[in-house]
Amino acid sequence: MQLLKDILYKAGTTEVIGDLSSSISQITFDSENVMAGSLFIAVKGTRNDGHNYINKAVESGAKAIVCEIFPENINNNTTYVKVKNSSEALGWIASNFYNNPSQKLKLVGITGTNGKTTIATLLHQLFRKLDYKAGLLSTVCNKINDTIIPSTHTTPDAIQLNALLKMMVDAGCTHCFMEVSSHAVVQNRITGLDFTGGVFSNITHDHLDYHKTFAEYLSAKKHFFDSLSSRAFAVTNADDNNGYVMLQNTKALRATYSLKNPAEYKAKILENVFSGLQMNVDGVDVWFKLVGSFNAYNILAIYSTSILLGEDRSEILKILSGLEAVEGRFDCIRSEKGIVAIIDYAHTPDALNNVLNTINAVKEGYEKVITVVGCGGDRDKTKRPLMAKIACDNCNRVILTSDNPRSEDPEKIIEEMMVGVDVISKKKVLSIINRQEAIKTALMFAQKEDIVLIAGKGHEKYQDIKGVKHPFDDKQIVKEIFEQL
Repeated sequence: MQLLKDILYKAGTTEVIGDLSSSISQITFDSENVMAGSLFIAVKGTRNDGHNYINKAVESGAKAIVCEIFPENINNNTTYVKVKNSSEALGWIASNFYNNPSQKLKLVGITGTNGKTTIATLLHQLFRKLDYKAGLLSTVCNKINDTIIPSTHTTPDAIQLNALLKMMVDAGCTHCFMEVSSHAVVQNRITGLDFTGGVFSNITHDHLDYHKTFAEYLSAKKHFFDSLSSRAFAVTNADDNNGYVMLQNTKALRATYSLKNPAEYKAKILENVFSGLQMNVDGVDVWFKLVGSFNAYNILAIYSTSILLGEDRSEILKILSGLEAVEGRFDCIRSEKGIVAIIDYAHTPDALNNVLNTINAVKEGYEKVITVVGCGGDRDKTKRPLMAKIACDNCNRVILTSDNPRSEDPEKIIEEMMVGVDVISKKKVLSIINRQEAIKTALMFAQKEDIVLIAGKGHEKYQDIKGVKHPFDDKQIVKEIFEQL
């Protein structure tokens, strides 16, 4: 059981009962997955405490138990290891069990409220076009080179994560680009990983249902950079109010990118239209297919990260200029009647504001802007009125609808969004709980040269209602309605 010996000092082991020399066949923190020869890590989760399932794990054949508190009944044929933090120990154990795959490739983590998926996905595409074998771990999907592996979380748990990284190493990957969520940092899902670099996009109002305060949310993002080694690099958005906060205590090589302030990597937007962006990047004029100032920042993050990974500037810009938007991110569909529908994942106030500002900045020649938007259930409630207000302030007509209501009443969610709608704006707001009907109504309202933004779900192919994920695809629904109109 060498992997246990290796983590004794890292995981803060305080006591061991039993033999550390026996071998194990599998590691898990889910008692349902325990089999003969397993190592079971008892993790305290938000809903369940793994310590309540230790006896069950032993009965199922667990060879060893890692826990924070020893159970009352000790089995003489089982090894028990007490640690200070089980979820942290899980990270070290998972890395060791899979032979530390993160040390065998260049792992780059991207964190921030908005932009993570675009930055990680386009970095993966860029390095594939540079003829590298590379992996991707993102909200939309995971990839090993060009093979897609569906994803269920922004950042997988520590065991899944290391298993995927090992598969990448086995497939010959030299790089991996990975979204790092604040949840993953706090829950120790990235503990034990050896990052080559960290990228910060921005931080705005989000996930306060989990972190409770903005300070805690900021601290979670910062902790990722604090944990980077002196061999790594840390690149941050110098135009974000908290960009430099990320670099305060990091041991990594520090770098910045910016459109407005002094930075190592600079750019200026020359033209911003529906067909793309004309930018001057470090003195070179380049046309990109991506739209909007928020994508200008994403481009800069990708550009600076690639240079820090040792790639040629001109080759980076050449390939970047040909890359297109990620699915569900400012995803445009035009009907035969000249209506433009934009599908976007914007589910935070800042993201919605960015998308609507972009639409209004590039809509020359277009008429009205109609927005369909909702807010997710069982998530940060404080952003609901903000989302509605932003939509009202930037659109000609707004339809409030369901997002993923989860366990909440969708009508109640919409009522909480309506708090942000002032008396004058109420005239242009409509509430339609059924999301498909809301999208259809918006498209029927639209005339030639109108723009309809459908915000909140982007790439998602489901709608979560009362614990059941029903098939639902905003983009496919828009296409079907366009065919009928």
